[in-house]
Amino acid sequence: MTLFTYDFIRFGLKDLFDVILVSFIIYQAFKLVKGTRSAQIIVGLAFITGVAFIAYWLQLEGLTWLFSKLATFGLIVLVIVFQPELRSVLAHLGQSRLLRRFVMLERRKSLEEVSRAAIRLSEIGCGALIVIERRTGLRNFAETGKTMNAELSSELLVTLFTPYTPLHDGAVIVSGEYITAAAASLPLTTNPRYRKLYGMRHKAAIGVSEVSDAVVVVVSEETSEISIAYNGELITGINKTEFRDILAKYLEK
Repeated sequence: MTLFTYDFIRFGLKDLFDVILVSFIIYQAFKLVKGTRSAQIIVGLAFITGVAFIAYWLQLEGLTWLFSKLATFGLIVLVIVFQPELRSVLAHLGQSRLLRRFVMLERRKSLEEVSRAAIRLSEIGCGALIVIERRTGLRNFAETGKTMNAELSSELLVTLFTPYTPLHDGAVIVSGEYITAAAASLPLTTNPRYRKLYGMRHKAAIGVSEVSDAVVVVVSEETSEISIAYNGELITGINKTEFRDILAKYLEK
């Protein structure tokens, strides 16, 4: 069905649907990179694309040849640069309602066990770093620590973070109803906002939340304060009586 015509151009319902779909994809892509370092890269790419278009339009053969050569491996470079964003998009696309119901049952156990462990660790003054896996896989981080695949329990979490035990230093990674790894290494945040205010545990918690959709629970060894890192942000000053409800809110996102 043709909606309108102009000269030799015909615009129909199929074209309208195509435009809406492309616009939605571009909008979601901009939402994904808004406020990240990738946004600056996109501005640079837009500038390069504009220059390439002008070079082609003005028939500048040297620049046209250069951009045609760059385009041959440009896609590979983009995949590497935007790896975290692409991984997040694919994780969202891979979700279904059936899987979400199953995952919510697993997260309920994670919520209860992690909540009890964090509060107990805070009470006895033990530092802790617990990473709760959600849609984005954390296998690459789990491989840096000691593989466990042990059933999740608050008692085991407290034991793992007891000082002077072999696995107390590093992060514990929780996937579903299991502790997949202990003493794992995590990337530290490069955000200058957190550079001087917090120690290694908090910086690692923020760092892993910047490159994944994990919810990270941190217990400070110095102050016994419980914090949550999510999406590159650190939520501090959490009251112990409200901690479980706040953690549940982030796990449901």
